[in-house]
Amino acid sequence: MEHMIVIIYLLCINAAGFALMGIDKSRAKQHAWRIPEKTLFLCAILGGSLGTTAGMYFFHHKTKHWYFKYGMPAILILQAMLYSRYL
Repeated sequence: MEHMIVIIYLLCINAAGFALMGIDKSRAKQHAWRIPEKTLFLCAILGGSLGTTAGMYFFHHKTKHWYFKYGMPAILILQAMLYSRYL
């Protein structure tokens, strides 16, 4: 049961991370209010690193910023190592 809760949480937070990247890219094109970068990183740190990294490359968003280009995959790798130890 606990594993199922964790899996549902990870699916939701990763979907949110993917969506946030898409929304921010759309807003960037429209010169509208943007989602703060720390919000994108917070979503990744809270478990959504796979979704935010996938969204970053799918939407071609933030890929020229070194701290996103290397930071998001680094968070993903660290989380994968942690999850592999506990799941």
